[in-house]
Amino acid sequence: MEVNARISGAWRKRMLFLFFMVFGIGAWFLSDGYIYWPAEGERHAEYLEIREGLSKSEELVAEDNPALIIAWEKYAAEKGYAKKFPKERTEAGIQEQRTIGWVMVGGSLLFLAWIAWNHTLRVTAEGEVVTGTNGKQVNLDSILKIDRKKWDNKGIAVAIYEEGGKERRLILDDHKFEGCEAIMLEAERRIKARKAAKKTEASES
Repeated sequence: MEVNARISGAWRKRMLFLFFMVFGIGAWFLSDGYIYWPAEGERHAEYLEIREGLSKSEELVAEDNPALIIAWEKYAAEKGYAKKFPKERTEAGIQEQRTIGWVMVGGSLLFLAWIAWNHTLRVTAEGEVVTGTNGKQVNLDSILKIDRKKWDNKGIAVAIYEEGGKERRLILDDHKFEGCEAIMLEAERRIKARKAAKKTEASES
């Protein structure tokens, strides 16, 4: 048989979705850390000046003070700011946003490189030999059984084969490497044929 199972479109889409999600969240943290939070911190400093200017005692006026609300809204309108009181953004908080952002962006780029690397892998079947993603070659007739426990939910089958007197496993992931199902079916066909031949031999003896 001839099979060349490469990365499936479904797996690629799922991985790229995860990449863009993490990259987008990281970019959002970076925009906060480098643009929005520093700008809001500056507006908060301006807001504090107005608030302190209205203080008539040692304690600052409350944020629900009508005079403070009117004063800030007037100032915000002149500056083109939002009417909502700006939040305090400390240097530690801003740095934290930047750190989280860079970690997520960096991690997502490494993840993208991993996705690209996976596109160089494949599972093939040429004649009697199946070659796994790690380059391990397995003869189809050495496969003893197929474990389908994860097939229905994940599209993953495990081919159990014998080598050196020991049972070993070959993963056939059809969700990730489209075309593995054909290898699995051929292995199962051969297993059934061998069992049928043994039964025939047993009945004739």
